[in-house]
Amino acid sequence: MVNPTSPSPEARAHGRYIRGSVSKVRRVLDQIRGRSYREALILLEFMPYRSTGPITKVLRSAVANAEHNLGLDPSSLVISTAIADMGPSLKRFRPRAQGRAFAIKKQTCHISIAVAAPTP
Repeated sequence: MVNPTSPSPEARAHGRYIRGSVSKVRRVLDQIRGRSYREALILLEFMPYRSTGPITKVLRSAVANAEHNLGLDPSSLVISTAIADMGPSLKRFRPRAQGRAFAIKKQTCHISIAVAAPTP
C-alpha cells in the first residue's frame, strides 16, 4: 500500500483483538517507532513486557509484506508508524463478599505497524 503523503512505499500489518490493554502496548510501541527493523527486533527481544510477543509478530508480518509485495530489502526498513487502538472489552464478573458481583473488563487492542524504506 502506497501512502500518498510519503514519497517512499510503505507496507502495513495489523494485529486485531490482541489481549492486553492499549496503554501497556503503547509504551512498547513508543520505544520502537522510528527505529530500524533490526534494532527494533533486538529491543523487543530484551524488553520485560508481555505485549512484545504480539508486537514482534505484527512487525515481522509488516516486513514480510514489504519484502514480498513491494520488493524492499528487510535490512534497510524503518518503522514509520506504530499505532495501538482500543478494541472491544470482554465483560466478566467476579463474585465478592455478601453476594455482590464486581465487573472485570478484559481489554483488547488493535496493533498497526507500517514499515518503509528510509528517505534519502
